[in-house]
Amino acid sequence: MLATQTPLLRRFWYPVMPVDRLAEGPQPFTLLGEKLVLWQDGEGRVAALQDRCCHRTAKLSKGFYSNGCLACGYHGWEFDAEGTVVRVPQRPVDRQGRTRMSVPSYRAVSRYGYAWVALEEPLFDFPEFEEEGEGFRQIHEFYDVWACAGLRLMENSFDNAHFAFVHRATFGDQGHPEPAKLEIDEFEDGFLFRSEVPVKNPALQKELLKMDSDDTVRIMRARWYVPFLRKLRITYPNGLVHSIVTAATPIDDGHIQVCQWVYRNDTEADAPAAKVIEFDRQVTEEDRGILESTEFDVPLDQTGVEMNMPSDKPGVMMRRQLLALLRKYEAPAAQAAE
Repeated sequence: MLATQTPLLRRFWYPVMPVDRLAEGPQPFTLLGEKLVLWQDGEGRVAALQDRCCHRTAKLSKGFYSNGCLACGYHGWEFDAEGTVVRVPQRPVDRQGRTRMSVPSYRAVSRYGYAWVALEEPLFDFPEFEEEGEGFRQIHEFYDVWACAGLRLMENSFDNAHFAFVHRATFGDQGHPEPAKLEIDEFEDGFLFRSEVPVKNPALQKELLKMDSDDTVRIMRARWYVPFLRKLRITYPNGLVHSIVTAATPIDDGHIQVCQWVYRNDTEADAPAAKVIEFDRQVTEEDRGILESTEFDVPLDQTGVEMNMPSDKPGVMMRRQLLALLRKYEAPAAQAAE
Protein backbone atom coordinates (compact mmCIF):
# COMPACT_ATOMS: atom_id res chain seq x y z
CA MET A 1 0.00 0.00 0.00
CA LEU A 2 1.41 3.34 -1.10
CA ALA A 3 -0.22 6.33 0.59
CA THR A 4 -0.81 8.55 -2.46
CA GLN A 5 -2.17 5.62 -4.47
CA THR A 6 -4.77 4.73 -1.83
CA PRO A 7 -7.76 7.10 -2.21
CA LEU A 8 -9.36 5.75 0.98
CA LEU A 9 -6.68 7.51 3.05
CA ARG A 10 -8.14 10.86 2.03
CA ARG A 11 -11.15 10.07 4.25
CA PHE A 12 -9.48 10.45 7.65
CA TRP A 13 -8.49 13.31 9.93
CA TYR A 14 -4.75 13.98 10.25
CA PRO A 15 -2.88 16.44 12.52
CA VAL A 16 -0.71 18.45 10.16
CA MET A 17 0.99 21.10 12.32
CA PRO A 18 0.90 22.84 15.70
CA VAL A 19 -1.70 25.61 15.63
CA ASP A 20 0.68 28.15 17.15
CA ARG A 21 2.77 28.06 13.95
CA LEU A 22 -0.09 29.76 12.14
CA ALA A 23 0.48 32.89 14.23
CA GLU A 24 3.55 33.44 12.03
CA GLY A 25 1.39 33.57 8.90
CA PRO A 26 0.13 31.09 6.28
CA GLN A 27 2.03 27.80 6.29
CA PRO A 28 2.52 25.19 3.54
CA PHE A 29 1.95 21.48 4.11
CA THR A 30 1.83 18.46 1.82
CA LEU A 31 -0.81 15.87 2.76
CA LEU A 32 -1.02 12.69 0.69
CA GLY A 33 0.75 14.52 -2.11
CA GLU A 34 -1.69 17.48 -2.04
CA LYS A 35 -0.03 20.88 -1.65
CA LEU A 36 -1.99 22.81 1.00
CA VAL A 37 -1.83 26.16 2.72
CA LEU A 38 -2.91 26.32 6.37
CA TRP A 39 -4.04 29.62 7.88
CA GLN A 40 -6.44 31.19 10.39
CA ASP A 41 -9.43 33.28 9.42
CA GLY A 42 -10.59 36.49 11.10
CA GLU A 43 -12.08 34.57 14.04
CA GLY A 44 -8.99 32.43 14.59
CA ARG A 45 -10.45 29.31 12.98
CA VAL A 46 -8.11 27.02 11.07
CA ALA A 47 -8.58 26.85 7.32
CA ALA A 48 -6.96 24.76 4.57
CA LEU A 49 -6.87 25.58 0.86
CA GLN A 50 -5.03 24.33 -2.18
CA ASP A 51 -1.68 26.11 -2.16
CA ARG A 52 -2.09 27.68 -5.58
CA CYS A 53 -3.71 30.98 -6.50
CA CYS A 54 -6.34 30.73 -9.25
CA HIS A 55 -4.98 33.93 -10.86
CA ARG A 56 -1.34 33.28 -11.80
CA THR A 57 -0.61 30.09 -9.79
CA ALA A 58 1.55 31.67 -7.07
CA LYS A 59 1.68 29.70 -3.85
CA LEU A 60 -0.82 31.10 -1.37
CA SER A 61 1.53 30.09 1.44
CA LYS A 62 3.69 33.00 0.23
CA GLY A 63 0.80 35.32 1.11
CA PHE A 64 -0.34 37.12 4.25
CA TYR A 65 -3.38 37.78 6.43
CA SER A 66 -5.63 40.69 5.42
CA ASN A 67 -8.99 41.63 6.94
CA GLY A 68 -9.57 38.10 8.20
CA CYS A 69 -8.76 36.62 4.80
CA LEU A 70 -5.77 35.03 3.11
CA ALA A 71 -4.19 37.41 0.61
CA CYS A 72 -2.05 36.16 -2.24
CA GLY A 73 1.45 37.59 -2.01
CA TYR A 74 1.60 38.18 -5.78
CA HIS A 75 -1.36 40.47 -6.52
CA GLY A 76 -3.20 40.63 -3.20
CA TRP A 77 -6.30 38.67 -4.18
CA GLU A 78 -8.11 37.75 -0.96
CA PHE A 79 -9.62 34.34 -0.17
CA ASP A 80 -12.04 33.27 2.57
CA ALA A 81 -11.95 29.94 4.43
CA GLU A 82 -14.07 28.29 1.70
CA GLY A 83 -11.51 29.25 -0.94
CA THR A 84 -13.67 31.92 -2.59
CA VAL A 85 -12.06 35.09 -3.90
CA VAL A 86 -13.77 37.83 -1.91
CA ARG A 87 -11.68 40.80 -3.02
CA VAL A 88 -9.58 41.74 -6.04
CA PRO A 89 -7.69 44.94 -5.12
CA GLN A 90 -7.22 45.92 -8.76
CA ARG A 91 -10.97 46.25 -9.35
CA PRO A 92 -12.73 49.61 -9.01
CA VAL A 93 -14.17 50.32 -5.56
CA ASP A 94 -17.74 49.91 -6.79
CA ARG A 95 -16.96 46.42 -8.10
CA GLN A 96 -15.34 45.04 -4.96
CA GLY A 97 -16.84 42.05 -3.13
CA ARG A 98 -17.35 38.31 -3.37
CA THR A 99 -16.66 36.71 -6.76
CA ARG A 100 -17.35 33.38 -8.41
CA MET A 101 -13.66 32.54 -8.53
CA SER A 102 -12.22 30.06 -6.03
CA VAL A 103 -9.63 27.44 -5.17
CA PRO A 104 -10.34 24.03 -3.57
CA SER A 105 -10.84 24.07 0.19
CA TYR A 106 -10.60 21.24 2.71
CA ARG A 107 -12.05 20.38 6.12
CA ALA A 108 -9.85 21.82 8.84
CA VAL A 109 -10.23 22.16 12.62
CA SER A 110 -8.11 22.89 15.67
CA ARG A 111 -7.91 20.06 18.22
CA TYR A 112 -5.38 19.17 20.96
CA GLY A 113 -3.15 22.08 19.93
CA TYR A 114 -2.85 20.94 16.31
CA ALA A 115 -4.45 21.86 13.01
CA TRP A 116 -6.18 18.75 11.60
CA VAL A 117 -7.19 18.28 7.96
CA ALA A 118 -9.35 15.76 6.08
CA LEU A 119 -9.18 15.89 2.29
CA GLU A 120 -12.58 14.20 1.88
CA GLU A 121 -15.58 13.28 4.07
CA PRO A 122 -14.10 11.48 7.11
CA LEU A 123 -15.18 7.93 7.84
CA PHE A 124 -14.82 8.32 11.61
CA ASP A 125 -15.15 11.03 14.24
CA PHE A 126 -12.26 12.56 16.15
CA PRO A 127 -10.67 10.42 18.87
CA GLU A 128 -11.46 11.46 22.41
CA PHE A 129 -8.58 11.26 24.89
CA GLU A 130 -9.62 10.63 28.49
CA GLU A 131 -6.54 12.41 29.79
CA GLU A 132 -8.10 15.71 28.72
CA GLY A 133 -10.93 15.20 31.20
CA GLU A 134 -8.62 13.89 33.91
CA GLY A 135 -6.71 17.16 34.07
CA PHE A 136 -3.37 15.79 32.90
CA ARG A 137 -0.77 18.25 31.69
CA GLN A 138 0.07 18.14 27.97
CA ILE A 139 3.61 18.33 26.61
CA HIS A 140 4.18 18.86 22.88
CA GLU A 141 7.20 16.75 21.98
CA PHE A 142 8.03 16.22 18.32
CA TYR A 143 7.18 17.56 14.90
CA ASP A 144 9.56 15.69 12.61
CA VAL A 145 9.60 14.35 9.05
CA TRP A 146 10.50 10.65 8.86
CA ALA A 147 11.37 8.75 5.68
CA CYS A 148 9.12 5.73 6.22
CA ALA A 149 5.55 4.58 5.72
CA GLY A 150 2.93 5.55 8.31
CA LEU A 151 1.81 1.94 8.69
CA ARG A 152 5.36 0.88 9.58
CA LEU A 153 5.41 3.34 12.49
CA MET A 154 1.99 2.23 13.67
CA GLU A 155 2.94 -1.45 13.60
CA ASN A 156 6.15 -0.69 15.46
CA SER A 157 4.14 1.10 18.16
CA PHE A 158 2.37 -2.16 19.03
CA ASP A 159 5.34 -4.51 18.59
CA ASN A 160 6.43 -6.00 21.93
CA ALA A 161 9.22 -7.99 20.24
CA HIS A 162 11.43 -5.06 19.25
CA PHE A 163 12.04 -3.52 22.69
CA ALA A 164 15.04 -5.68 23.68
CA PHE A 165 16.85 -4.92 20.43
CA VAL A 166 15.87 -1.52 19.05
CA HIS A 167 15.74 0.06 22.52
CA ARG A 168 18.72 -1.72 24.06
CA ALA A 169 20.36 1.64 24.87
CA THR A 170 17.31 2.99 26.72
CA PHE A 171 14.72 0.68 28.31
CA GLY A 172 15.06 -2.63 26.42
CA ASP A 173 16.13 -5.74 28.35
CA GLN A 174 18.26 -7.97 26.11
CA GLY A 175 18.37 -10.58 28.84
CA HIS A 176 14.65 -11.18 28.30
CA PRO A 177 13.92 -10.93 24.57
CA GLU A 178 10.64 -12.87 24.77
CA PRO A 179 7.77 -10.52 23.83
CA ALA A 180 5.22 -9.88 26.57
CA LYS A 181 1.76 -11.40 26.15
CA LEU A 182 -0.95 -9.15 24.82
CA GLU A 183 -4.71 -8.90 24.52
CA ILE A 184 -6.63 -7.05 21.82
CA ASP A 185 -10.21 -5.78 21.57
CA GLU A 186 -11.19 -4.88 18.02
CA PHE A 187 -13.36 -1.90 17.01
CA GLU A 188 -14.66 -0.55 13.73
CA ASP A 189 -12.04 2.22 13.76
CA GLY A 190 -9.10 0.25 15.18
CA PHE A 191 -8.39 -1.71 18.35
CA LEU A 192 -7.38 -1.56 22.01
CA PHE A 193 -4.16 -3.34 22.99
CA ARG A 194 -3.30 -4.38 26.55
CA SER A 195 0.00 -5.71 27.84
CA GLU A 196 2.42 -5.59 30.77
CA VAL A 197 6.07 -5.28 29.79
CA PRO A 198 9.12 -5.58 32.10
CA VAL A 199 11.67 -2.90 31.15
CA LYS A 200 14.95 -1.40 32.28
CA ASN A 201 14.82 1.83 34.27
CA PRO A 202 17.83 3.94 33.18
CA ALA A 203 19.15 6.94 35.09
CA LEU A 204 17.06 9.61 33.38
CA GLN A 205 13.88 7.57 33.81
CA LYS A 206 14.65 7.01 37.48
CA GLU A 207 14.65 10.77 37.88
CA LEU A 208 11.47 11.28 35.86
CA LEU A 209 9.55 8.40 37.44
CA LYS A 210 10.84 8.98 40.98
CA MET A 211 11.75 5.28 41.12
CA ASP A 212 15.22 4.05 42.16
CA SER A 213 14.92 0.45 40.97
CA ASP A 214 16.94 -0.68 37.94
CA ASP A 215 13.88 -2.43 36.52
CA THR A 216 10.19 -1.64 36.36
CA VAL A 217 7.00 -2.65 34.55
CA ARG A 218 5.02 -0.79 31.93
CA ILE A 219 1.29 -1.47 32.19
CA MET A 220 0.25 -0.58 28.65
CA ARG A 221 -3.16 0.26 27.20
CA ALA A 222 -2.72 1.34 23.61
CA ARG A 223 -5.45 2.44 21.21
CA TRP A 224 -4.89 2.31 17.48
CA TYR A 225 -7.09 4.62 15.41
CA VAL A 226 -7.16 3.67 11.75
CA PRO A 227 -5.08 4.48 9.79
CA PHE A 228 -2.08 6.19 11.44
CA LEU A 229 -2.86 7.42 14.98
CA ARG A 230 -1.89 5.79 18.27
CA LYS A 231 -2.35 6.65 21.95
CA LEU A 232 -0.26 4.60 24.34
CA ARG A 233 -1.17 4.97 28.01
CA ILE A 234 1.65 3.67 30.21
CA THR A 235 1.00 3.27 33.93
CA TYR A 236 3.97 2.57 36.21
CA PRO A 237 3.81 0.68 39.55
CA ASN A 238 3.98 3.96 41.50
CA GLY A 239 0.85 5.28 39.75
CA LEU A 240 2.54 7.68 37.34
CA VAL A 241 0.82 7.80 33.95
CA HIS A 242 2.66 8.72 30.76
CA SER A 243 0.31 8.74 27.76
CA ILE A 244 1.88 9.18 24.34
CA VAL A 245 -0.12 10.31 21.30
CA THR A 246 1.69 9.66 18.02
CA ALA A 247 0.40 10.48 14.55
CA ALA A 248 2.12 9.40 11.35
CA THR A 249 0.56 11.94 8.99
CA PRO A 250 1.29 10.88 5.38
CA ILE A 251 3.10 13.53 3.35
CA ASP A 252 3.75 11.34 0.30
CA ASP A 253 4.63 7.72 -0.39
CA GLY A 254 8.01 7.91 1.32
CA HIS A 255 7.58 10.45 4.11
CA ILE A 256 5.42 11.05 7.17
CA GLN A 257 5.03 14.01 9.50
CA VAL A 258 5.41 12.64 13.01
CA CYS A 259 3.31 14.66 15.46
CA GLN A 260 3.76 13.54 19.06
CA TRP A 261 2.60 14.87 22.38
CA VAL A 262 2.22 13.34 25.83
CA TYR A 263 -0.13 13.60 28.80
CA ARG A 264 1.19 13.11 32.34
CA ASN A 265 -0.44 13.10 35.76
CA ASP A 266 2.54 14.76 37.46
CA THR A 267 3.78 18.38 37.44
CA GLU A 268 6.57 20.39 35.89
CA ALA A 269 8.24 20.44 39.30
CA ASP A 270 8.09 16.64 39.45
CA ALA A 271 9.45 16.08 35.94
CA PRO A 272 10.54 19.04 33.77
CA ALA A 273 9.06 18.88 30.27
CA ALA A 274 12.51 19.29 28.73
CA LYS A 275 13.74 16.10 30.42
CA VAL A 276 10.55 14.20 29.51
CA ILE A 277 11.15 15.18 25.89
CA GLU A 278 14.84 14.29 26.16
CA PHE A 279 14.12 10.70 27.16
CA ASP A 280 11.31 10.21 24.65
CA ARG A 281 13.59 11.66 21.97
CA GLN A 282 16.18 8.99 22.70
CA VAL A 283 13.53 6.30 22.35
CA THR A 284 11.96 7.63 19.14
CA GLU A 285 15.34 8.13 17.46
CA GLU A 286 16.07 4.46 18.08
CA ASP A 287 12.80 3.60 16.31
CA ARG A 288 13.49 6.05 13.53
CA GLY A 289 16.87 4.55 12.69
CA ILE A 290 15.29 1.16 12.07
CA LEU A 291 12.04 2.26 10.44
CA GLU A 292 13.75 4.48 7.89
CA SER A 293 15.52 1.33 6.63
CA THR A 294 12.20 -0.40 5.82
CA GLU A 295 10.35 -0.37 2.49
CA PHE A 296 7.62 2.22 1.88
CA ASP A 297 5.18 -0.10 0.10
CA VAL A 298 3.53 -2.15 2.86
CA PRO A 299 1.70 -5.26 1.55
CA LEU A 300 -1.73 -5.58 3.12
CA ASP A 301 -2.16 -9.13 1.88
CA GLN A 302 1.07 -10.66 3.20
CA THR A 303 0.89 -14.09 1.58
CA GLY A 304 4.46 -14.97 0.59
CA VAL A 305 5.66 -11.38 0.97
CA GLU A 306 6.57 -10.74 4.60
CA MET A 307 6.86 -13.44 7.24
CA ASN A 308 5.14 -13.16 10.65
CA MET A 309 5.51 -14.37 14.22
CA PRO A 310 2.86 -14.45 17.00
CA SER A 311 3.86 -11.03 18.42
CA ASP A 312 3.06 -9.48 15.02
CA LYS A 313 -0.65 -9.94 15.70
CA PRO A 314 -1.41 -6.18 16.11
CA GLY A 315 0.29 -5.34 12.81
CA VAL A 316 -1.46 -8.16 11.01
CA MET A 317 -4.79 -6.91 12.37
CA MET A 318 -3.99 -3.41 11.11
CA ARG A 319 -3.36 -4.70 7.62
CA ARG A 320 -6.52 -6.79 7.64
CA GLN A 321 -8.67 -3.90 8.87
CA LEU A 322 -7.25 -1.55 6.25
CA LEU A 323 -7.76 -4.14 3.53
CA ALA A 324 -11.36 -4.66 4.66
CA LEU A 325 -11.99 -0.91 4.48
CA LEU A 326 -10.43 -0.78 1.03
CA ARG A 327 -12.66 -3.58 -0.15
CA LYS A 328 -15.69 -1.83 1.28
CA TYR A 329 -15.02 1.68 0.01
CA GLU A 330 -12.38 1.39 -2.71
CA ALA A 331 -12.69 -2.00 -4.42
CA PRO A 332 -10.32 -1.19 -7.34
CA ALA A 333 -7.67 0.08 -4.92
CA ALA A 334 -8.04 -3.06 -2.82
CA GLN A 335 -7.40 -5.25 -5.86
CA ALA A 336 -4.28 -3.27 -6.66
CA ALA A 337 -3.07 -3.56 -3.04
CA GLU A 338 -3.42 -7.33 -3.17
